[in-house]
Amino acid sequence: MTDGMPTERRIILETRRLVIRNWLASDRDLFREINADPKVMEFFPFRRSPEEADAFLGRLNGMISDTGLGFYALELKATREPIGFCGLSLANMPSVFPAETVETGWRLATRFWGMGYATEAARALLDFGFGEKGIKAVVSFAVAENQRSTAVMKRLGLHRIPHLDFEHPRVPDSHPHLKHHLVYAVTQDEWKRQAAHRGPPA
Repeated sequence: MTDGMPTERRIILETRRLVIRNWLASDRDLFREINADPKVMEFFPFRRSPEEADAFLGRLNGMISDTGLGFYALELKATREPIGFCGLSLANMPSVFPAETVETGWRLATRFWGMGYATEAARALLDFGFGEKGIKAVVSFAVAENQRSTAVMKRLGLHRIPHLDFEHPRVPDSHPHLKHHLVYAVTQDEWKRQAAHRGPPA
């Protein structure tokens, strides 16, 4: 451990190009970069200082240790370089979703955008969640203007659930344009039907 952060990799899953794993002390700089980048954080009402990013990273690893779910680190197989995160996590918004609701989400450093990594990681995690974890449904949500994220949701086979759209309770009134969120979702049965048509991964 270094400052409370692990130094040993614990692999959750592997895809063709990615390792999905726990966070390591050596990932700290990449995580700070993501949380301070105005492009990455365009649809969030704040940027995190290095200290705030470190504290958030510790909470993410704690959640993974406690529940087995969370936003996991993504690492390129070819270089072992961290590139961002993707995960399955309890939504933790009791005023919006039932307590057992699981969300999927992702965030990558900008230099890794446009390469399909988020879709690749999220698809593997949805297979894992619906299969090994027995999750019944997964939601994902984003500000309406965040077309990069909603495009990934659509590629994954999630579909809009308009009556679940909501005003995000943790977005302050100082950022009204970031409050309204669109909700996409897929059930375990829908995912299995889609998987049967997709066939094995390339």
